[in-house]
Amino acid sequence: MLHTAGGPYREGVSFSVPELSGSPAERYADLAQFARALVDGEHDRIANAANLSALVKATVPDLNWVGFYFHDGTELVVGPFQGLPACIRIPLDRGVCGAAARTRRTQRVDDVHAVADHIACDGATNSELVVPLVSADGELIGVFDLDSEKTARFTDDDQRGLEAIAAVFVDSL
Repeated sequence: MLHTAGGPYREGVSFSVPELSGSPAERYADLAQFARALVDGEHDRIANAANLSALVKATVPDLNWVGFYFHDGTELVVGPFQGLPACIRIPLDRGVCGAAARTRRTQRVDDVHAVADHIACDGATNSELVVPLVSADGELIGVFDLDSEKTARFTDDDQRGLEAIAAVFVDSL
């Protein structure tokens, strides 16, 4: 577990990647528990986005990019991520990330090449899942973006599980 006798995970406390087992729903429930412990007591969005990106990239198989884009009032701006260098700015009227932000609905795309306005930051990406990050009062915070080289990588279980991780992030703010 990420908690120690002295409190939540902090400097000087060793972290190891959790080993997840069981059904997809059980694995994601365990991952959400680890995510909550990782952000417990920390409210900095950069710190939490960085750690959650690393946690998800290390534990969810077949992902080539995991990260956050933050809404600056006009467009999405890249935040902490794991993977190859990314597009820096994404307008809300373009791509899968823009669609998730604009509609405030999760976008699960089995084949990004079939999306006319897909923004290809990594040409190896074939499928994508983007979860909008929206505050309790309806303010757009940004999006949680996950890419895979596998076509149709993301299932209903993945979507529900990664939406739960996104909720952990929003709740930490």
